[in-house]
Amino acid sequence: MGTDEITVRLRAAGCVFAEDEAALLVAAASDEAELERLVAARVAGPPLEQVVGWAGFDGLEVYVEPGVFVPRLRSLLLVRLAAEALRPGTVVVDLCCGTGALGAALLAREPGIDVHAADVDPAAVAAARRNLPPERVHAGDLYDALPDLLRGTVDVLVVNAPYVPTAAIATMPPEARDHEHREALDGGPDGLDVQRRVVAQARAWLSPDGLLLLETGRDQAPTTAALMAGAGLTPEVHLDDEVAGCAVSGRPTGSPD
Repeated sequence: MGTDEITVRLRAAGCVFAEDEAALLVAAASDEAELERLVAARVAGPPLEQVVGWAGFDGLEVYVEPGVFVPRLRSLLLVRLAAEALRPGTVVVDLCCGTGALGAALLAREPGIDVHAADVDPAAVAAARRNLPPERVHAGDLYDALPDLLRGTVDVLVVNAPYVPTAAIATMPPEARDHEHREALDGGPDGLDVQRRVVAQARAWLSPDGLLLLETGRDQAPTTAALMAGAGLTPEVHLDDEVAGCAVSGRPTGSPD
């Protein structure tokens, strides 16, 4: 089966980048039988990354489990902002980690960091344990998952919490809406329910001059910033048009920049 035939099948299934995807599927298959299985799986609707088992992110091939949130290009803004604060020994936590892509990217940039990650979704935890030192990936709800010894020591807390408003999930592309677990997408009525919980406890976990980085929507950024200010953090909104990213950073009020 050639790439032209695969491209036709993918395009008929609604794949926007059918030609590029066809080439990736051909490269991923070890034989014709596997190629047919991969093509059929993609035509059925799951994201390409879940079909081939990996996503490209910041120069890495990040392992992806079926059903787990696929790392997005826009999250490279979080990586860039966090990387500016990294030094050997920096304590980094990737909260709501999904595949652990953020933590893995930061560890690749600075191998000397002390990185931890956590997620409530067992499938996400399993994936993250393939992308990070497995003993550093913790299962549980937000901060409850973290070792208590990290309290007050986290230098960089990087968080891509779900921020899609519940009603907006129905308008998402089917490959996300139907094939990524709901808890990785649903942020409640205004999309910020999980962010509120993250921000409310952040100061207790950050070091005195620690940095909280939250991905958010552009229309949500003012509210995210206000949440940080209300929790004793000095917020700053960051935009990156190149990757369509938006993030809000916050440091404990009165801490040095």
